Order: sequence, then structure tokens, then C-alpha cells
Amino acid sequence: MQHYFALTARQSAAACLLAVGFILPADAQPTLNGCRIAPGTICSEAQLSGAHLRGADLARSNFARAMLDHADLRGANLRNANLRRAKLDGARLDGTVLANADLHGADLSHASLYAAHLGNADLQDADVRDADMRGAVLRGARLQGANLEGAQFSGTDLRRANLAAAELRGVQLNNADLRGANLENADLRDADVSSARFDASTVWRNARMDGCTGCPP
Repeated sequence: MQHYFALTARQSAAACLLAVGFILPADAQPTLNGCRIAPGTICSEAQLSGAHLRGADLARSNFARAMLDHADLRGANLRNANLRRAKLDGARLDGTVLANADLHGADLSHASLYAAHLGNADLQDADVRDADMRGAVLRGARLQGANLEGAQFSGTDLRRANLAAAELRGVQLNNADLRGANLENADLRDADVSSARFDASTVWRNARMDGCTGCPP
């Protein structure tokens, strides 16, 4: 498989600069701003704003507090990655695998996560305002205290997700799946769940539902 890094890269073995837009062989391991682009890399606090890492395999990597705002990570593998308190605002994460990733306190505001895979990911206290989560899989994800105001959740899989005390004011959850989700103490004022799927296992205890369309009485 070939990876496309549009940012200038340095191949570890050859220590030579690669041209912008160079098609990188699958067995190469470039570095960007001192960060090795490979599974299990340790790049906490890395400065990768705007980096083009589409399709990169970064599974199990440490990007805690890294600057990845406006980065292109579409289709990348970040399974089990540490992105705790990372800056991902405006990042492109469509189809990205973030299953079991630690995104606790991360900034994902205005990010695009269309059809991303975030099963069992930790998004507690994350800033997800105005993010595109359409078609994303958040099954079993932990979103306690997350700010999701303005995010798009059309067709999102939120089965068994923990949304306790999450900010969902005014959010449209068209065709979202909320079966087994925990919305205890969540702010659902003016939200619309009229076309969402939920059942007896969905927890609404103490949720704020003033003006919520489709919320249970």
C-alpha cells in the first residue's frame, strides 16, 4: 500500500528530503518535524499543524498534546493511539480509525469525522463543537462531559455510548442510534431526537430536555 504525504518529508534511512507530493514506498519511514511516521511512534507535543498524513499507519502512537490542527488524517489508522489533549481542531479525519483511542480533553472542534470509527474511544471532556460526526461509529465511546454543541450526528452509531453530562443543546440526531446510550444529566435542550433510535435501555435520567423534540416525557 502506498502512503501520500504532501508535506515535505525526510526518509529515516536515507536522510534526504523528499519533494512535496512524493509517493512514498510502503516500507519507508519518513519523519515530519522530527516525528517518525510509523506505528507506535512517540510524538507527544509534536508540531504537525496542517500535516498531510492521509492513510498513514499510526496505530498505538503517542500524540498526547500534539498540534494536529487542520491536519489531513483521512483514512489513517490511529487505533489505540494516545491523543489526550491533542489539538485536532479543523482536522480532516473522514474514515479514520480511532477505535480505543484516548482523546480525553482533545480539541476536535470543527473537525470532519465523517464515517470515522471511534468505537470505545475516550472522548471525555473533549471539545467536539461543530464537528461533522455523520455516519461515524461511536459505539461504546466515553463522552462524559464532552461539548458536542453544533455537531452533526446524522446516522451516527451511538449505541452504548456514555454521554453523561454531555453538552448536546440544539443538536440534531437524525437517524442516530441511541440504543443503550447513557444520557444521564446531559443537556438536550432544543435538541431533535425525533428520528433517532432509542429503547428501554437508553438512560435519560435527570437530562435537561426543555424544548427537545422527540425526547421522552
